[in-house]
Amino acid sequence: MKLPPSSFHCPLDALLRVISGPWTIYILCRLHKNGDTRFGELKRQMPGISSKMLTERLRSLENAEIISRHHEPTVPPRVTYSLTKEGRELTTILDQINTLAYRWQARNNNGRKKKAG
Repeated sequence: MKLPPSSFHCPLDALLRVISGPWTIYILCRLHKNGDTRFGELKRQMPGISSKMLTERLRSLENAEIISRHHEPTVPPRVTYSLTKEGRELTTILDQINTLAYRWQARNNNGRKKKAG
């Protein structure tokens, strides 16, 4: 895995800088759920993201070797994106964070209902 340099010399800092960019977690989740996905399909699944932003995020993840880009020289060219081994390792952790987020959200919602009632 190629992570950008960290001014703190901390690999965790470097990794978090890569995945904390706008739209990045959502891109990873889409690739985790759908497997190999073409650019246009990713864009359709993410209303509101510009082509420029999607391209930037995909390049950043590809440079960090979290995703891979597959180009088939067909007419028109077919380009798909998929998770690498490291990307799949990362989504395991993201699944756990997602479970935690849902649990916390449920607690917050239950707390609001008790205060209102």
